[in-house]
Amino acid sequence: MLFAEAQGSGGGGLSSLLLIVGVFVLIYFMMIRPQQKRRREVQNMQSTMDIGDEIITVGGLYGTIRGIDDESVLLEIAPGVTARYAKAAIGKVNQKAVSDDAVDDEVTETADEEPAPGATPKSID
Repeated sequence: MLFAEAQGSGGGGLSSLLLIVGVFVLIYFMMIRPQQKRRREVQNMQSTMDIGDEIITVGGLYGTIRGIDDESVLLEIAPGVTARYAKAAIGKVNQKAVSDDAVDDEVTETADEEPAPGATPKSID
């Protein structure tokens, strides 16, 4: 009779143990693992930044990278205005900045093209 009572209470202990383990597994997959993945992505982004990249800081400041060292980044936030920020303050790398020469070349190439037959010429004001 004592043996039967011991088995009955042991089953309840096993189910509560499985419930606790299940909760920890759920927390791991819902919270811890995605946070680790996000941290790896941020570290990868910060290590692949290069001079000329346009970035956004975590504070919302837009700038272009003009210099990089181990812990900080020199940003040009306006023509002729630079500021030094910690690499951890970089929230997003937008894109590689397009130089003014490349934009001028594209405009010149499209302006030199002949209009298609039957197309009305465009006037530039």
